[in-house]
Amino acid sequence: MLIKQISVFVENKPGRLSKVTKLLAENNIDIRALSVADTKDFGILRLIVNKPDQACDALKQAGCTVSITNVIAIGINDTPGGLSDVVECLYSANISVEYMYAFISKSENQAYVILRVDNNDRALEALAENNFTILRSDEVYDM
Repeated sequence: MLIKQISVFVENKPGRLSKVTKLLAENNIDIRALSVADTKDFGILRLIVNKPDQACDALKQAGCTVSITNVIAIGINDTPGGLSDVVECLYSANISVEYMYAFISKSENQAYVILRVDNNDRALEALAENNFTILRSDEVYDM
């Protein structure tokens, strides 16, 4: 039930994101979700792609600093309070959310969120017990 997320360290200079996205395109890798966090000098580009291992290899061969992290992808009701319900569930199970970001859904009634938490196993258990939709990796990669 865990999804492979690629994190790429990028200098905060013109053209760095272009280099990464072009490299992925040249390797026929499709981006499913992304998040960029930056400081004055560098950024972390977090990606969910359809071929994470191939993307990681291509980026490393191009000299990028890359890591793979396991994250959780969930579907939530696309209504006011949908995200609050998830966060409350994790809080009640004493699970800390390190970061999260949303990604586009093809469904009209669902929103999708990537979660990085301090304990994936406990989070998966708590989310399942509270009937949240947990996405499998193939569901995310094939979106």
